[in-house]
Amino acid sequence: MTLLDIPAVTIGSVTLQPAFLLGLVALLFFLPLVLIVIATMRAARLRAELREETARRDEAAEARLAELLKAQAEMQGRLATMAEVFGSRQAELNQSISQRLDGMTHRLGTTITEQTKSTHDNLRTLQERLAVIDAAQNNIQSLAKDVVGLQAILSNKQTRGAFGQSRMETIVADGLPMGAYAFQTTLSNGSRPDCTIRMPNNSPPLVVDAKFPLEAWNVIRETENPEQKKAASQQFRRDMEVHIRDISEKYLIPGETQDMAFLFVPSESIFAEIHENFEGVVQKAHRQKVVIVSPSLLMLSIQVIQAVLKDQRMREQAHLIQGEVIRLMEDLGRLDDRTRKLQSHFLAAQKDVEMIITSSDKLAKRGAKIEAMEFETPGGREDGDDAPSRAVESRTGLLKLRVVDED
Repeated sequence: MTLLDIPAVTIGSVTLQPAFLLGLVALLFFLPLVLIVIATMRAARLRAELREETARRDEAAEARLAELLKAQAEMQGRLATMAEVFGSRQAELNQSISQRLDGMTHRLGTTITEQTKSTHDNLRTLQERLAVIDAAQNNIQSLAKDVVGLQAILSNKQTRGAFGQSRMETIVADGLPMGAYAFQTTLSNGSRPDCTIRMPNNSPPLVVDAKFPLEAWNVIRETENPEQKKAASQQFRRDMEVHIRDISEKYLIPGETQDMAFLFVPSESIFAEIHENFEGVVQKAHRQKVVIVSPSLLMLSIQVIQAVLKDQRMREQAHLIQGEVIRLMEDLGRLDDRTRKLQSHFLAAQKDVEMIITSSDKLAKRGAKIEAMEFETPGGREDGDDAPSRAVESRTGLLKLRVVDED
């Protein structure tokens, strides 16, 4: 049996023939020998190249060493020159630094002096402001005492009523003229309202009441207990309803007073709280023909009444105004006549000015002709056509004039 008669070897799905296997074995045997030969040849070639490279590097190193020696000599010369330059520059630098230090020292001294002066000024200003603050603190302390006194006034019912009365009287007196209002007048039923305001056209006066129940309101503002706050709210509502009923019964007298009265609340915040949280009280006041007013609303109402009174006085004086207007129109007519006469004088003066301008133009033209040495003969035309002209010679014979006569 030969190698060719050996059956084929199957690996997986690949079948290997005996000849192929024999070639593979020979290749595996001779391949290391071939590689060794190739490596030996390559090593010999590399050694030869290395020797050549070493020789070239030695030559280059010798050349570089010569260049380095030459450069070293040049460098030593340059270093000596640079040392001299650096020495001179260092001296100049030291001198410049000394000058700058002197200047900086002077500037620092000046700046420190100015800063010290500014600091003294600021300290003086601070002391003045502290004095102002001390004065303001004293004012605040006095204001706190006044607030405490105001609180004591508001805590007393009588003094609180006097405070509301005083504020209402101040607003009315500032907004209306004397005689248009009265305080603490007695009505036919014996009641005495805080203020009555005279209305125009002989209408009955308007009643203003300044008494406001504030005890229950203070409890509402001061207490934190919900039950006490609720009880105080109910009490405040009852007090307001009773006070509104009293105003309606005492001050609304048919034919003697207006069919509406004002209830003055001396605080804008209380007025806002009433309209926000006690709508029923406001509605009942409207039904009872009582209007709850704050200081701003009372001031606005006073201004409206003042405007109505002023309009009434103007209507009462309408005939006098009409007479004044008639006299004004007569004066206006006389002014119109005098203006027209003055206009005629201006027109005449304008005509005179135009004639003067015409004469001035003629004089200017004649002066221009004289300056140009052009004269017209008597009876001739301005252009000199068909006009006899005569030449005048100067005694020297150098200047000749042509005389032109003009009408």
